[in-house]
Amino acid sequence: MDQSQHRKSTEQRNDFLSPKGVTWGVVGKSVTENKTVEHIEALFAAAKKNGYPVFVLPHYYYPTDHGWMFEGALKKLMHSIHMFDRKDALNLDGFEGSGADWLKRYKRYINDGETIVTSPHKVYGPETNDLVLQLRKQKIDTVILAGMSANLCTEGHMRELIEQGFEVIVVKDATAGAITPDLGDGYKSAMVNFGFIANEVLTTETAVSRMETPIK
Repeated sequence: MDQSQHRKSTEQRNDFLSPKGVTWGVVGKSVTENKTVEHIEALFAAAKKNGYPVFVLPHYYYPTDHGWMFEGALKKLMHSIHMFDRKDALNLDGFEGSGADWLKRYKRYINDGETIVTSPHKVYGPETNDLVLQLRKQKIDTVILAGMSANLCTEGHMRELIEQGFEVIVVKDATAGAITPDLGDGYKSAMVNFGFIANEVLTTETAVSRMETPIK
């Protein structure tokens, strides 16, 4: 990496990455083929070892969010299957081990007192959370982006961060996408757009290798 400030950004939830999650039927094949879970953990480990700031971008829905008067097809589905549901913003009853919780194997990285967990985003991009503010306040200008879901939240965050003037490096095998008979393969769709828009698209192996140089 060059001398500019970097950070590693990701979203990791049971509903997306666990076989017990409500979306596993459509994302499981892609997650398994890409070894997404293992690759995200490799990025976490490399970032923590070498002093890279880590930001995690949660996606929560509270009962009041179920009162939205209009939403896209996927949002309707997410609400109907109670994806990422929590009782409210200040209530953690039932959160542990739920679909909205972090994947268990990632908790030691996220709950270390150093990882920055942003306010939740509600659709796909960071426009509705405080990610950009948090990055600016730390004078970070380059983002290593990974997490779910490739053509939705990952792509949404990539696009907005590019528009905000950040350099964005996407780790292509540390994400995955839904595959459905009617809409096709979301992961393949995202790979096209990552290639056109991101500053770089890397494998986990290459990203980890570059991150072996600690931030000074």
